[in-house]
Amino acid sequence: MSGPDPRFVDALLDWRATWLLARLALVSAYLLGAIVKLSDWSAAVAEQAHFGMAPPEVWAAATIAVELIGPLLILSGRLVWLGAGMLGVFTLLAAITANAFWAMPAGQARFMATNAFFEHIGLIGGFILVALVSRLEQRRA
Repeated sequence: MSGPDPRFVDALLDWRATWLLARLALVSAYLLGAIVKLSDWSAAVAEQAHFGMAPPEVWAAATIAVELIGPLLILSGRLVWLGAGMLGVFTLLAAITANAFWAMPAGQARFMATNAFFEHIGLIGGFILVALVSRLEQRRA
């Protein structure tokens, strides 16, 4: 039994839309988060208060700004490093704030927080890769 045809993989990676679709997949949760928060401001503020962020209105506005501006920079292909950096730092802070598994007793909640924390670390790796690939593309142009 053989694996997928490498020509198919090459064609997919060479397809012009793949780069945009990959970036969209990476930032889609952030864009959606911003839209949801904008559509329900009181819930956005309550979320920040839940995590002890004060004043919650300022943090809600900052979160929305990062979740909108970062993805738009990445998707536009301009200042990708800045958008990736914004979302990477935001994601690290969110992971530490919302998924502090090291401060939880053993059990299901700790298990889930540990998984979520390391999923966030994986997203940060994705942002680093997007910035690196974008820089390589700019140098090639």
